[in-house]
Amino acid sequence: MRACNMSATMKQRPQKKRDVKTEKSGVQDKRGDDSQFEFPWTPKGYTAFKILLSARLCAAVWNIVGDCDETYNYWEPMHYLMFGKGFQTWEYSPKYAIRSYAYLWIHALPISLYNMLFSTNKIMLFYILRCVLAVACASCEIYFYKGVCKQFGANTGRITLAVLLISAGMFISSTAFLPSSFCMYMTLLSMGAWFLGHLHVAILSTAASAILGWPFAGILGAPIAADILLRRRQFGFFIKWCLLALVLFLVPSMQVDYHYYGKLVIAPLNIVLYNVFTDHGPDLYGVEPFSYYFLNGFLNFNVMFVLALVCFPLIYLVKFLLKLEDRDTPLWLLMLPMYLWMLIFFTRPHKEERFLFPIYPLLALFGAVSIDYLQKLCCFLLPGQRSQHYTSNTHWIPLCLCVLFSALSFSRVIALYQGYHAPLDIYVELNRISSDPKVHSLPPDKSVNVCVGKEWYRFPSNFFLPGNNWNLQFLRSEFRGQLPKPYSSGEDATRIIPSDMNDMNREEMSRYINSSRCHYLVDLETQTDTKYEPNYSGLTEEWSVLHSVPFLDASRSHRLLRAFYFPFVSSRYCTYMNYNLLKTTRTKKNSAHRNI
Repeated sequence: MRACNMSATMKQRPQKKRDVKTEKSGVQDKRGDDSQFEFPWTPKGYTAFKILLSARLCAAVWNIVGDCDETYNYWEPMHYLMFGKGFQTWEYSPKYAIRSYAYLWIHALPISLYNMLFSTNKIMLFYILRCVLAVACASCEIYFYKGVCKQFGANTGRITLAVLLISAGMFISSTAFLPSSFCMYMTLLSMGAWFLGHLHVAILSTAASAILGWPFAGILGAPIAADILLRRRQFGFFIKWCLLALVLFLVPSMQVDYHYYGKLVIAPLNIVLYNVFTDHGPDLYGVEPFSYYFLNGFLNFNVMFVLALVCFPLIYLVKFLLKLEDRDTPLWLLMLPMYLWMLIFFTRPHKEERFLFPIYPLLALFGAVSIDYLQKLCCFLLPGQRSQHYTSNTHWIPLCLCVLFSALSFSRVIALYQGYHAPLDIYVELNRISSDPKVHSLPPDKSVNVCVGKEWYRFPSNFFLPGNNWNLQFLRSEFRGQLPKPYSSGEDATRIIPSDMNDMNREEMSRYINSSRCHYLVDLETQTDTKYEPNYSGLTEEWSVLHSVPFLDASRSHRLLRAFYFPFVSSRYCTYMNYNLLKTTRTKKNSAHRNI
């Protein structure tokens, strides 16, 4: 029946003793169970790490800050911890306390140490932390890669490595300062440990993900727990490591939060209570249609997302046709974390791109598994290949799919950079002009107001303001939700319940200042002009343009050609606006009062 060798996934006859080095690493180019078949080559761990790290460092430098939650819930409170100044959201109010300061300190420690030793500028600290995240992500990916090679074979391992390396989704998520990215790192560790048989590491990684990162990430550990408790029946082992995880992660995080909130706080529990057991929960904003994650998954993983979705029916069809036996751990159980996550989050009204970050490694893996089984099926359908390994004459399948995947992924990354990198460029320029006396002539100790209206959500954080005397201020725009407010001054500022703050996303008028108090203004020049969102660059008596950077106008650009960059074509069908840095031209004499 079989046209080629499938011994890597079948239990047909007693296996010969494998090379010890091969069995441990899972990535050596050795012969497998049958000495006449040469198994696929895969990069060694150190080589793969260097390749992955190069890609992650590129993401650290070129990735945008694509989520205002990253700025105001993580970069800003961390800036406060380090420099005593930053914005506070309602989540950090002691009244609600659904965010943990322990998570912030995990990231603040390395750059605080660097700043003490070298006293560098804050933009450099921003990128140093991103580089630290790049190293952490690449390290976790190598552990996952080794686990995949052992559990699924060398062919699946090398395809998974290629997908992780090139995907736009990993580029976006790998260096984002978000709990969902931290949970993605922990997914890499927990799944890699599960595949390698390091069950204690799997338990600890899942616990760290849920306690220090995002409590809902514990869902991904449910199949691991089922494997340990129901299949292996290691009850004592499971309880012991779960208790140790609580001691290692929950107790210290509670101590840190007690110090900052001034009361006993279990932040992961508060997140669950707010999102699950309140009437409004997370559905006040970010409500998207059912198709949202399918579109987002295709943008960031294109063909691999489709292959990951169909992985379960595809592999069981191939197993039925080829009469392949299952591994020690059933494939359906290994796939369960990904499908369980999709079942829960795809059906929730509140949808955000970052909610998929924790399963990005699984999308890469099971897209690769689908390709591997397509190769087996193709080999089965081609007669006369009994003497060859199933990958020998089917290598064109992963090659063609990976070339297509790579082209679309690079296209997506370039489109994101070209379209949306302007805010970072503008704030870097603001730092440059702050030291140019021809442009910035205010005394060094004078308070400087940098204002934003509708562009409040693209502010990359106080790390991009030239000094502590530079302040971001909000002008009223058409946005009617709640904006963050600066932390109070004093050592116990984190324990004070802020005034004018709510958990219903109601607008608080105390956030706004009058535009006459602004020294600089960052604004996107659009074709629309409203009462609260005027075209500031057109008000030449009040503002002059210091610097402009092109920014994509999504509403006037082709949907496909704005999502993916196609040389010589996208520029014809995409429209760009000016992202402007403005300086006030008013004097004390002719300063005009503008009502908000």
